[in-house]
Amino acid sequence: MLVPAALPRIEGHDVRRLSEGWQAVATEPDACPDPAGIDRLGWLAARVPGTAAGALRDAGIDPAGDLDAQDWWFRTSFDDPGAQDGEQIVLRLDGIATVADVYLNGERVLASDSMFAAHAIDVGARLRASNDLAIRCRALSPLLRQRRKPRARWRTKLVSNGELRWFRTMLLGRAPGFAPGPAAVGPWRPVWLERRRGVALSELRLRPRVSGGDGVLAVRARLAAPSEAPPTAVAIELDGPSGHHAAPLALEREGGELVASGELRIASVATWWPHTHGEPVLHDVRLVVTCASQTGAVEAGRVGFRSLAPGARADHDIAADGLHLHINGVGIFARGAVWTPIDPVGLAPDPRELRTALETVCDAGMNMLRIPGTGAYEQPAFYDLCDELGILVWQDFMFANLDYPFSDDEFRGKVEREATELLASLAGRPSLSVLCGNSEIEQQVAMLGLEPELGRGEFFGEALPALLEAAQADALYVPSAPSGGDLPFRPDRGVANYYGVGGYRRPLTDARAAGVRFAAECLAFANVPDAEAIEELLPQTPGNVVAHHPIWKAGVPRDAGSGWDFDDIRDHYLARLYGVDPVELRSIDHDRYLDLSRAVTGEVMAEVFGEWRRAASSCGGALVLWFRDLAPGAGWGVLDHRGEPKVVFHHLRRALAPVAVWTTDEGLGGVAIHVANDRPDPLSARLRVALYRDLEQQVGEALEPLELEGHGAHESNVETLLGHFVDAGWAYRFGPPAQDLVVASVERDGDLLAQSVRFPAGRPAAAEPPGRIGLEASAQSLPGGTVRLTVSSRRLAYGVRVHVPGFVPADDAFAIEPGATRSVMLRPRTPDAAFAGGALTALNVRGRTRIASEESGE
Repeated sequence: MLVPAALPRIEGHDVRRLSEGWQAVATEPDACPDPAGIDRLGWLAARVPGTAAGALRDAGIDPAGDLDAQDWWFRTSFDDPGAQDGEQIVLRLDGIATVADVYLNGERVLASDSMFAAHAIDVGARLRASNDLAIRCRALSPLLRQRRKPRARWRTKLVSNGELRWFRTMLLGRAPGFAPGPAAVGPWRPVWLERRRGVALSELRLRPRVSGGDGVLAVRARLAAPSEAPPTAVAIELDGPSGHHAAPLALEREGGELVASGELRIASVATWWPHTHGEPVLHDVRLVVTCASQTGAVEAGRVGFRSLAPGARADHDIAADGLHLHINGVGIFARGAVWTPIDPVGLAPDPRELRTALETVCDAGMNMLRIPGTGAYEQPAFYDLCDELGILVWQDFMFANLDYPFSDDEFRGKVEREATELLASLAGRPSLSVLCGNSEIEQQVAMLGLEPELGRGEFFGEALPALLEAAQADALYVPSAPSGGDLPFRPDRGVANYYGVGGYRRPLTDARAAGVRFAAECLAFANVPDAEAIEELLPQTPGNVVAHHPIWKAGVPRDAGSGWDFDDIRDHYLARLYGVDPVELRSIDHDRYLDLSRAVTGEVMAEVFGEWRRAASSCGGALVLWFRDLAPGAGWGVLDHRGEPKVVFHHLRRALAPVAVWTTDEGLGGVAIHVANDRPDPLSARLRVALYRDLEQQVGEALEPLELEGHGAHESNVETLLGHFVDAGWAYRFGPPAQDLVVASVERDGDLLAQSVRFPAGRPAAAEPPGRIGLEASAQSLPGGTVRLTVSSRRLAYGVRVHVPGFVPADDAFAIEPGATRSVMLRPRTPDAAFAGGALTALNVRGRTRIASEESGE
């Protein structure tokens, strides 16, 4: 039976989540092979959905040990009156990590060996007035010591034990270099008791598409019902911005069930867009089922109508040309990040926390998230929110780096069922844009010097595409990331994992020279969080945490077996961009070292994305590795482990904004100015460029009207706007630079919509006395609890940070043009927050600048 990840709501059915009263305990492997001996054990309170690591954390116990070395039991009790006439009671377990046995009232009712499998068990005849439910998660370590055939044709350093290839479980938590633990163990997905009455739904397929200007919703539903009251009619109804629409479905019997199928056409349908380019319009769908004289409804969720293509041409070849997503006929520069679990310990985040995280994705100007093959499929609420918020999803199947035994019949059947179930739950979603067979398998093989075809097997090349076709999934398929070209890691073909700028320490100019078509992951840096997150590394003595401390280093990612880590990569660019010796600076002024380290990765990422986002660029998109840290420290995330933005986040937010301006150094061609208007509405504004000497004295300015159509772009040249040659990029070097600061701004009715700065002679690396810079700030409390911060500076203020306890700034780590004033809104963290003072810092200003308080505004 196909078990969807999230069943629709059906009138007359009761769904009860079994989430209360759970306990967990660890035993030695096979010490208690069944529930008979577990009563005498010492139990911990547990949460379900949740994990063994989560139970340890909640009990104040460090979950960092090897959780795979022990059996873990979970148990709870519940009352139920049992099945009544005409009822069916189903126990649903949406996911257990990893090899598990499930017991109901002492009877084993399920054996599962996949973290990614969902199960539905008819338990109506097994229930009592009082019931005991127990789950045994078997120790994985002894199972990994068993050697199986076929033997692996290659090895990877991603995980410590290559036998994990036989087990359908998450590699995050078992990857020593960047995610060493804790491992996922336990009922990480919800456990339900579903009481079914009357009609039951075993399959529902909704496949929306756009045909001309119309929307077409194809429907197929498989229904089971009592023989004495079978459905006599089934209709599909749709409501939303396109109005109310309904159509009857045809009924036919297949085996013991009825299949209802048909199509509903919606004229001039309102289409779904990624949030950067339009509105993510959704429509509510339900089935109306008539049985004799009774009518019931099945709330089937929401659908969005959009068209999808890999490029502008009909013959676009992903393997050669990469990806340049076209949504509703419009080219989309896809930008975002590789997703990591919000709660990597318990794997069950609060729904509000999940929504906040995905809203932060939108705030960052990101429009795509990748679920990597090293992780786990996300919960249905994640995909619901991506549909709602307009976030494109790149979904990997859960395969990474290893030589999986697809020739083994049992394993092959298991993973085909896994893929089929995933597609059943995701295939009709508007957010689903890319399905990827695996992470880095082709690259792993090729970089080991083996025959590249070893990594391009039949499963990823034929079987998965066939399953996509059978599921009618409207998504693009990529067999592996990276892939394409003669070798899969060539960035100018197919999709790439691009670390030229980053791990391979290439100059920033490599971002253009590499000819990247699409970066499925890129720009991994040890991004330094703010002080509050650093202090959590050693809360008893936070002042002892410095960038060479072992506790610090434990939070820095590294490639296993390498003599460097990602601190070293960041330091390389710190020396290049700021002209400082990182070791010397860290030794004599550690705080300054951290401030510059926070800024440099954001500067690098913004520069690279500026190259890729140009209208003339060959790049169709890029995803940063990764969105949020798994643990405290200087991880790859643009958010820290608490979900708080790092400085790099703010640089990316400006670079990725739907309306953005940026500059690129074209060498002897001068400095180019680029403007993007991803919004669907025309942009009427003005483009202003200003040149400054000594970071204060204006030596040139030009303005021009800017009329950009929706989804449009503009490119101009600084010297063309000025009307004369000024060597804007200091490329000819006939003498000292005529200007050391170039500011490009998009303005409308006195408001600053977007701004960027460029330093032809290098970034201002020295901190100067406050009086020389002239940085000032005042705050005004507004109705609703927000605060308006007004900031001005006589000279350039560079890397300005806002420090106001209890408030979150809408912008941070920004520059203030010489002589300019700008406003920044501060949002309260809690409803009762009140402004009680704060300060500003800047990279080129010594000390802190106090924020003056004004009277409240109305």
